[in-house]
Amino acid sequence: MARDKKATKTNAARLLDELGIEYSIGESEVDLSDLSAVTMAAKIGADPARVFKTLVARGDRSGVIMACIPADAELDLKALAQASGNKHVEMVHLKEVQPLTGYMRGGCSPLAGKKEYPVYIDETAVLHSTIFVSAGLRGVQLNLAPDDLLRAAKAAYAPIARNPETQQPY
Repeated sequence: MARDKKATKTNAARLLDELGIEYSIGESEVDLSDLSAVTMAAKIGADPARVFKTLVARGDRSGVIMACIPADAELDLKALAQASGNKHVEMVHLKEVQPLTGYMRGGCSPLAGKKEYPVYIDETAVLHSTIFVSAGLRGVQLNLAPDDLLRAAKAAYAPIARNPETQQPY
Protein backbone atom coordinates (compact mmCIF):
# COMPACT_ATOMS: atom_id res chain seq x y z
CA MET A 1 0.00 0.00 0.00
CA ALA A 2 2.74 2.47 0.85
CA ARG A 3 3.37 4.98 -1.88
CA ASP A 4 5.34 8.13 -2.07
CA LYS A 5 3.79 11.12 -0.28
CA LYS A 6 3.68 12.87 -3.65
CA ALA A 7 1.31 10.24 -5.09
CA THR A 8 -1.99 11.83 -4.07
CA LYS A 9 -1.70 14.99 -2.03
CA THR A 10 -4.90 15.76 -0.18
CA ASN A 11 -5.74 18.66 2.12
CA ALA A 12 -5.34 16.29 5.08
CA ALA A 13 -1.83 15.35 3.91
CA ARG A 14 -0.97 19.02 3.36
CA LEU A 15 -2.07 19.79 6.93
CA LEU A 16 0.23 17.07 8.26
CA ASP A 17 3.08 18.49 6.17
CA GLU A 18 2.45 21.98 7.59
CA LEU A 19 2.54 20.57 11.12
CA GLY A 20 5.73 18.59 10.44
CA ILE A 21 3.98 15.29 11.21
CA GLU A 22 5.43 12.07 9.79
CA TYR A 23 3.01 9.88 7.86
CA SER A 24 2.79 7.62 4.89
CA ILE A 25 0.04 7.69 2.31
CA GLY A 26 -1.22 4.87 0.20
CA GLU A 27 -3.97 4.03 -2.16
CA SER A 28 -6.14 1.04 -2.98
CA GLU A 29 -8.87 0.29 -5.48
CA VAL A 30 -12.34 1.51 -4.60
CA ASP A 31 -15.43 -0.67 -4.87
CA LEU A 32 -18.42 1.67 -4.73
CA SER A 33 -20.66 -1.22 -3.67
CA ASP A 34 -18.56 -1.73 -0.50
CA LEU A 35 -17.00 1.36 1.05
CA SER A 36 -16.66 -0.21 4.50
CA ALA A 37 -13.58 0.36 6.61
CA VAL A 38 -13.28 -3.41 7.17
CA THR A 39 -12.98 -3.90 3.40
CA MET A 40 -10.39 -1.11 3.25
CA ALA A 41 -8.40 -2.82 6.01
CA ALA A 42 -8.38 -6.06 4.00
CA LYS A 43 -7.31 -4.24 0.84
CA ILE A 44 -4.34 -2.62 2.56
CA GLY A 45 -3.45 -5.74 4.56
CA ALA A 46 -4.01 -4.10 7.95
CA ASP A 47 -5.69 -5.32 11.11
CA PRO A 48 -9.18 -3.71 11.22
CA ALA A 49 -8.34 -2.56 14.76
CA ARG A 50 -5.72 -0.22 13.20
CA VAL A 51 -7.95 1.23 10.46
CA PHE A 52 -10.11 3.98 11.91
CA LYS A 53 -13.29 5.13 10.21
CA THR A 54 -14.52 8.68 10.67
CA LEU A 55 -18.19 9.12 11.51
CA VAL A 56 -20.11 12.38 11.70
CA ALA A 57 -22.63 12.97 14.48
CA ARG A 58 -24.54 15.85 16.01
CA GLY A 59 -24.84 16.59 19.72
CA ASP A 60 -27.74 18.44 21.30
CA ARG A 61 -25.31 20.95 22.85
CA SER A 62 -22.16 20.89 20.75
CA GLY A 63 -23.58 20.55 17.27
CA VAL A 64 -21.56 18.57 14.73
CA ILE A 65 -18.78 16.30 16.04
CA MET A 66 -16.59 13.63 14.47
CA ALA A 67 -15.73 10.22 15.89
CA CYS A 68 -12.86 7.97 14.80
CA ILE A 69 -13.33 4.33 15.71
CA PRO A 70 -11.78 1.02 14.60
CA ALA A 71 -13.10 -0.40 11.32
CA ASP A 72 -14.73 -3.41 12.98
CA ALA A 73 -16.27 -1.47 15.87
CA GLU A 74 -19.59 0.28 16.34
CA LEU A 75 -19.97 3.83 17.64
CA ASP A 76 -21.41 4.01 21.16
CA LEU A 77 -23.57 7.13 20.90
CA LYS A 78 -24.10 7.35 24.67
CA ALA A 79 -20.36 7.21 25.28
CA LEU A 80 -19.76 9.85 22.59
CA ALA A 81 -22.43 12.06 24.19
CA GLN A 82 -20.72 11.75 27.56
CA ALA A 83 -17.25 12.41 26.12
CA SER A 84 -18.45 15.47 24.19
CA GLY A 85 -20.55 17.04 26.95
CA ASN A 86 -23.87 16.32 25.27
CA LYS A 87 -27.01 14.73 26.68
CA HIS A 88 -27.86 13.17 23.32
CA VAL A 89 -25.89 12.46 20.14
CA GLU A 90 -27.18 11.09 16.85
CA MET A 91 -25.58 10.30 13.53
CA VAL A 92 -26.05 12.95 10.86
CA HIS A 93 -27.94 11.87 7.75
CA LEU A 94 -25.67 10.61 4.99
CA LYS A 95 -26.85 13.41 2.69
CA GLU A 96 -25.47 15.94 5.23
CA VAL A 97 -21.95 14.52 5.46
CA GLN A 98 -20.54 16.14 2.31
CA PRO A 99 -22.14 19.58 2.84
CA LEU A 100 -20.89 19.62 6.45
CA THR A 101 -17.39 18.23 5.96
CA GLY A 102 -16.56 18.56 2.28
CA TYR A 103 -15.93 14.80 2.22
CA MET A 104 -17.86 11.98 0.54
CA ARG A 105 -18.98 8.79 2.29
CA GLY A 106 -16.04 6.39 2.26
CA GLY A 107 -13.54 9.24 2.17
CA CYS A 108 -14.32 11.28 5.28
CA SER A 109 -11.21 12.44 7.11
CA PRO A 110 -10.98 13.93 10.61
CA LEU A 111 -8.42 16.36 9.17
CA ALA A 112 -8.69 19.50 7.02
CA GLY A 113 -12.42 19.40 6.39
CA LYS A 114 -14.64 22.22 5.23
CA LYS A 115 -15.00 23.31 8.87
CA GLU A 116 -13.17 22.37 12.05
CA TYR A 117 -15.36 20.19 14.27
CA PRO A 118 -14.53 18.57 17.62
CA VAL A 119 -12.96 15.15 17.01
CA TYR A 120 -13.02 12.17 19.39
CA ILE A 121 -10.73 9.21 18.76
CA ASP A 122 -11.47 5.88 20.39
CA GLU A 123 -8.93 5.30 23.13
CA THR A 124 -7.88 1.94 21.64
CA ALA A 125 -5.85 3.92 19.09
CA VAL A 126 -3.05 4.22 21.65
CA LEU A 127 -2.57 0.44 21.57
CA HIS A 128 -0.96 0.79 18.12
CA SER A 129 2.23 2.50 17.02
CA THR A 130 0.41 3.76 13.93
CA ILE A 131 -3.18 3.82 12.72
CA PHE A 132 -4.84 4.48 9.38
CA VAL A 133 -7.43 7.19 8.69
CA SER A 134 -8.89 8.45 5.46
CA ALA A 135 -6.82 11.05 3.67
CA GLY A 136 -10.03 12.66 2.41
CA LEU A 137 -10.52 10.66 -0.78
CA ARG A 138 -12.01 7.22 -1.24
CA GLY A 139 -9.25 4.63 -1.36
CA VAL A 140 -6.56 6.93 0.04
CA GLN A 141 -5.32 6.31 3.58
CA LEU A 142 -2.92 8.10 5.91
CA ASN A 143 -0.80 5.98 8.27
CA LEU A 144 0.40 7.95 11.28
CA ALA A 145 0.98 7.76 15.02
CA PRO A 146 -2.23 8.11 17.07
CA ASP A 147 -0.81 10.99 19.12
CA ASP A 148 0.06 12.81 15.89
CA LEU A 149 -3.52 12.42 14.68
CA LEU A 150 -4.70 13.66 18.07
CA ARG A 151 -2.56 16.78 17.73
CA ALA A 152 -3.39 17.47 14.08
CA ALA A 153 -7.14 17.07 14.61
CA LYS A 154 -7.08 18.88 17.97
CA ALA A 155 -8.88 15.77 19.17
CA ALA A 156 -9.42 13.92 22.42
CA TYR A 157 -9.23 10.23 23.25
CA ALA A 158 -12.40 8.68 24.65
CA PRO A 159 -13.91 5.19 25.07
CA ILE A 160 -16.48 5.60 22.27
CA ALA A 161 -16.35 2.27 20.40
CA ARG A 162 -18.03 -1.01 21.21
CA ASN A 163 -17.99 -4.53 19.86
CA PRO A 164 -21.05 -4.89 17.60
CA GLU A 165 -21.57 -8.52 18.64
CA THR A 166 -21.32 -8.16 22.42
CA GLN A 167 -22.22 -4.45 22.74
CA GLN A 168 -19.32 -4.21 25.21
CA PRO A 169 -16.61 -1.55 24.98
CA TYR A 170 -14.20 -2.33 22.15
